Amino acid sequence: MGTLALYMLTAVEEMALWTRDRVLAIRSLLEKTVALCHKKLPPRIYSRGLIDTIFYQPYCKIGFLVEAGIAERKTVAVYLQKLEDIGVLKSVKAGRERIFLNPKLLDLLRGQEK
Repeated sequence: MGTLALYMLTAVEEMALWTRDRVLAIRSLLEKTVALCHKKLPPRIYSRGLIDTIFYQPYCKIGFLVEAGIAERKTVAVYLQKLEDIGVLKSVKAGRERIFLNPKLLDLLRGQEK
């Protein structure tokens, strides 16, 4: 086998391993977040659908949760605030809207998990 082919196979293997590790780390973070929310939030706020939705992307907007059918706009705003209160999300102002970042997921995606 040529040197170039071996180099390419090694690169593919390394990327596959890195990706697998990243997926496993995201799953672990998701499960830890589910456990934290289950422990710290009242049952009327906590739902697996809510937590899954905030893991679709490293940020969330009220509209994302409304579109996902989690709740109405005002209720979703309360849910996101409660998630911020327990340290799962962090809100930032973006124009007239607030965006809720998932800092641990962002760090993980950047390769800076703690």
